[in-house]
Amino acid sequence: MTEQRPIQPTPVGALRFNTDTSKLEYFDGNQYVNITTTSPEAETGGSRMIMGGGIGVNSPNKHMIFTQVQTGGSTTNFGDFAAGSSTHSMQSGSSRSRGIFSGGYRNNIEFITIASTGNGTDFGDMINHSSNTSMAYCSNSTRMLTMGGYNYTAPAWAGTNAITKIEINHLGNNQDFGDMTVADWFQAAAASPTRAVFGNSDLDVQYVTISTLGNSAIGGILPNGARYCAHSNAVRAVFAGTNSYPDTWSVNIASLGNAVRFGDMTSARNYNCSSGSATRGIIAGGYISSASNIMEKYEIMTTGSHVDFGDLQEARGRQAALSNGHGGLG
Repeated sequence: MTEQRPIQPTPVGALRFNTDTSKLEYFDGNQYVNITTTSPEAETGGSRMIMGGGIGVNSPNKHMIFTQVQTGGSTTNFGDFAAGSSTHSMQSGSSRSRGIFSGGYRNNIEFITIASTGNGTDFGDMINHSSNTSMAYCSNSTRMLTMGGYNYTAPAWAGTNAITKIEINHLGNNQDFGDMTVADWFQAAAASPTRAVFGNSDLDVQYVTISTLGNSAIGGILPNGARYCAHSNAVRAVFAGTNSYPDTWSVNIASLGNAVRFGDMTSARNYNCSSGSATRGIIAGGYISSASNIMEKYEIMTTGSHVDFGDLQEARGRQAALSNGHGGLG
């Protein structure tokens, strides 16, 4: 009997052609991920951050607005949601080219083309319609995840522990992914191309591997309770936003562990949204005593207090935000 050569591990950087997606991929040490052939600079002149829904002057708001992450300033109209009703407390995710908005106080999923402006287009429906508000959300280039949510048909203050997925490139409904360790809502999440991290009011940092299905695991501690928004590059996630504390905290997505102090927001606010580029995070809107029009920025790989970025064209809270430059895209 001839002794067979032992199977060698896949080397980091190995290439393959995925016949299901018709895309070239490389192995990053954990899984195969798409090779990026486009960039925010080529598509939209830099990373574009798009916000949708929310409560403010027009309450709730069916309009989407956007800003350019590198330049700052005010926001510009993007388009309206396809569903006629206005909504808030939605979720969002994106690839380089396509943005997804879902849920809120309705079961619609819609998509937009980030490089253009225009109205949303029907994508599918959310399962568990009564639990589609106030979820954490994030994405990589192919899959958007939502975590938890507020069940507004149940007794007061009832959270859910569901994690669901949306395949960004394929129209259809969301599907079950797994469960969180606790039922919760008003959370925040961010992602690298391989891993999603999210915090909850139990002070935990939880994580899942985006390409697989399964339940979350606890990876560390996030001080001072639930956070309302988060953004990341492929390495570091920054969590922000409470009505009591201006402090922000960061997590190393690959190694996990307890969150470490990052800096301070310009003011303590909740119900804000966040997105940005691979170098810069933007926090927009929220509530102090009423809806705010504040936008502020921070540089992801440094630490320190945030600085003014510009103003929303109208005060808003409970928006969802996405971009074509977030950490889940590499």
